[in-house]
Amino acid sequence: MSLFSGWRAAFRIARRDALRAKGRSALVVAMIALPVLGVTAADLTYRSAVPTVAEELTADLGAADARFTDQGMGPVRLEQMPDGILWGLPEDAPETLPEDERKSVDVPATFPKGSRYLTEQSVPASVTTRHGITDTRITELDIADPLLRGRVELTDGAYPKARNEMAATRAFIKASGLSVGDRVTVRGPGQTYTLTGAVELPAELAEESLFALPGAVIAPWQRAADKDEDKEILPPQTHVVEWLVQGPPGAGVSWPDVLAANEKGVVVRARQVVLDPPPDSEVPMAATMWGGESRSAELTAAAATVAAMAMLEIVLLAGPAFAVGARRSRRQLGLVGSCGGTRSQVRAVVLAGGAVLGGVGAVVGVGAGFALTALFRPMIEDFAGSRFGELTVRPWEILGIAVLGLVTGVLAALAPAIVAGRQSVLESLTGHRGVRRGSRVLPVVGSVVLASGVAVAVYGGVSGNTTLVAGGSVLAELGLLCCIPVIVGFLGRLGRRLPLTPRIALRDAARNRGRTAPAVAAVMAAVAGSVAIATYTSSSTAEKEYDHQPNLTAGTAALLTADPAQKAELPHARTAVEQNLPVSGAPARLGRVWAGSDCSVYYEEEDGCGSLELVKPTGKAHSCPLKGKGAKELALRISADEHKRLMNSPACMDENHTMISLGSDSNKIVVGDAALLTSYVKLDDPAAAKALAAGVPVLLNPAYAKDGEVTLKAVHRYSERDKNHASHPGTARTTTERLKVYVAPDRFAATPSIRMIMPQQTADRLGLRSEELGSIYTLTREPTDAEQQSVDAALEQAGKNAYVMTANSAERKDDEVILLILALFAGVVTLGAAAITTGLSKADAEADLTTLSAVGAPPGVRRSLSGFQCLVVALTGVLLGTAAGLVPAIALRLTDLREALADMRVDPMQSAYTPIVMPWGTIALLALVVPVLAGLLAAALTSSRLKLARRAG
Repeated sequence: MSLFSGWRAAFRIARRDALRAKGRSALVVAMIALPVLGVTAADLTYRSAVPTVAEELTADLGAADARFTDQGMGPVRLEQMPDGILWGLPEDAPETLPEDERKSVDVPATFPKGSRYLTEQSVPASVTTRHGITDTRITELDIADPLLRGRVELTDGAYPKARNEMAATRAFIKASGLSVGDRVTVRGPGQTYTLTGAVELPAELAEESLFALPGAVIAPWQRAADKDEDKEILPPQTHVVEWLVQGPPGAGVSWPDVLAANEKGVVVRARQVVLDPPPDSEVPMAATMWGGESRSAELTAAAATVAAMAMLEIVLLAGPAFAVGARRSRRQLGLVGSCGGTRSQVRAVVLAGGAVLGGVGAVVGVGAGFALTALFRPMIEDFAGSRFGELTVRPWEILGIAVLGLVTGVLAALAPAIVAGRQSVLESLTGHRGVRRGSRVLPVVGSVVLASGVAVAVYGGVSGNTTLVAGGSVLAELGLLCCIPVIVGFLGRLGRRLPLTPRIALRDAARNRGRTAPAVAAVMAAVAGSVAIATYTSSSTAEKEYDHQPNLTAGTAALLTADPAQKAELPHARTAVEQNLPVSGAPARLGRVWAGSDCSVYYEEEDGCGSLELVKPTGKAHSCPLKGKGAKELALRISADEHKRLMNSPACMDENHTMISLGSDSNKIVVGDAALLTSYVKLDDPAAAKALAAGVPVLLNPAYAKDGEVTLKAVHRYSERDKNHASHPGTARTTTERLKVYVAPDRFAATPSIRMIMPQQTADRLGLRSEELGSIYTLTREPTDAEQQSVDAALEQAGKNAYVMTANSAERKDDEVILLILALFAGVVTLGAAAITTGLSKADAEADLTTLSAVGAPPGVRRSLSGFQCLVVALTGVLLGTAAGLVPAIALRLTDLREALADMRVDPMQSAYTPIVMPWGTIALLALVVPVLAGLLAAALTSSRLKLARRAG
């Protein structure tokens, strides 16, 4: 028989066998198709979402040929790159240009003759919304002009046609609560406009902005400001003017046109220049540019790693299915051998089965990838924040993905083919499996590889070599993979004292390691990656939370006056806050205190300001050991935990945190009463409240106290204005007071923005100046955008001189989403692997189940046995995957620790705190919820009724 005829017969047998065992075939096809589907969809999405140069130009220029921008430097020669983004002054340009020499540039004069253009002006503004007021950007541009197609697209309503009309982006409409037909008022000029349409920027779907006709907003705003001093002036340095130019028909805007505009101080981004750039010899700026290093090699390596891991997952999951199929077809394979078929021809039959199912899976996966990408395209575009230019398909990449699925199917059938070829014809025909002892060398090799991989990963983490970390982690996982058959075999011994069903499940898993071990390995591989990323993410989040410097105590909001002279408006502002924010309880009074002139308000001359300072006592007990002589040696000698304790100590607290103050300067001393202690400081101590009532200040940072007293140094220096009008006139003088204080416990030194609370009577007694600054509120939850807009509008009506500041919290939403996605991914893989193994177990152990029923086992045994078999695979894989995932996570955290220690050598106050935080939520979901869910699903989907088996012979 020729080679071609032999393989043709093998493929014919494989095709018929696949059609005969439709359930098992569908299982293998699904396993191969799912990864192919994911890679195909990812490739299509990436290629379509990443815009081409032409698509980027359309998003920036619309249908125009170029964008001309005056850089505001006057008619001075510039140099730019052909992309129109990089530009600068030539080397021979003067370093400075006196203000009186700057002249405005006649930008339209730099356009090619015969050009048509649109003027684009934009300015930030505050506008009204359905909820209140919000900040946005208004652009004056005739967006109905055909030159804007591709950059601005109308989605609802109509383009603005009159000066009192505007269009809004869909993102602005959603955030503001407005709709087409509503009216919006621009604060400042107080002009009202009607929203005639909703538009979107295909490249910036999340942009919240407004569009008006040229001359509809900015010019009237400026005229109103010129006539009325009370009108809000245009924000400085924010008024941007650009020109969209359509060149002469057939000519466009060329590189000589760009160079001519550069001579006048204008930067140009031209379509035909970007698409067909001139040679470097014609680009003056090219001589001074450095080329960036290509990252294509790194991206290729990353892509190859991901592809290899995907193939490994499929082989591990699909391999047992082919093994079980080969065993169930052993009589057929034996007949092939009895008819003169060689061992190679028997192997060819099994390999042909892998090729057939792999090819079908590849085709199904590619087709489903196209369908899902097209179906979920709008959702993907909204998530990415930009529209696809078009669905970009690269045939060779799609073909490569399909070939990858085909090769994976063949590789998954390789080991079963070798085993089938080794079986004797007699064993195949009689149905005996034969007995093979497990390899004793493989576990030893696996243990050595595991230990070596852990050592390499740890060394890579300590030395800062991430390549060694990745390589060591892969080695450790491969070593653990080699040990799985022994671990699975050990499981059989654990069931001696368990009830019948779990005992059978454990022994079945141990006896059939060929299908149990790969499934456990597949679960382990998926869980290891998820746990590694989740552990690193949780640890980094904990580090960011430690380094985070809050501006206010969590769960509070501060109502502050922007102009203390207008403090009479505070009662109305308090009403606005209480009606629009989720506050609880009465507000706490907050006042500011200072000595001499208040330069933060009047911006007086440098020598006309007073100052107020808490003087820190000298001595070891009051000085931060991480500052000054010997600090670097100490920082490198102590542990990270000890370094963290020192940085959080009262002596180092002010050195470690930025000088955020609720008062007028950095002294962090405020005037308040007992309500401020309980609502903001969270110091619920009757002794502290009693001290404030008696005129004794409460010191929150004990490092400034000595023998229960603090030193307060005040410089009373008055400007000429205050000498004539201040309530505390007098000549410059310096006073030093020793004040008895109530010293709060050390933990209150970390109270944001406040160091000491002074009673009003004490400030008056010391001759200090004080005034009401605002109020502190306790929030029941974080305010929504609508509530924030509402309170801003209410404060505007109350007098425009107060604002609300809420506590800034460390960002965790993105990290939480990452952890959830990782848990879901690993959970799906775990469920899939466990379900596959359970199905194979049922197919492979049907005779055992029949025997159980024959000896009187209840019908529910089939259900419970399937559930426990699924549970064993899922739980074992999750536990091993968790252990494997900790290796790269810990090694990478060691790399971060090394970098932190390097920074600490430069500045001992730099945090070296690099914790390793276990993602217990993710691990609990994977180790408890997913295995139990897998077992319950397997039990629920298993029939308890016995199917009669046909007698052989």
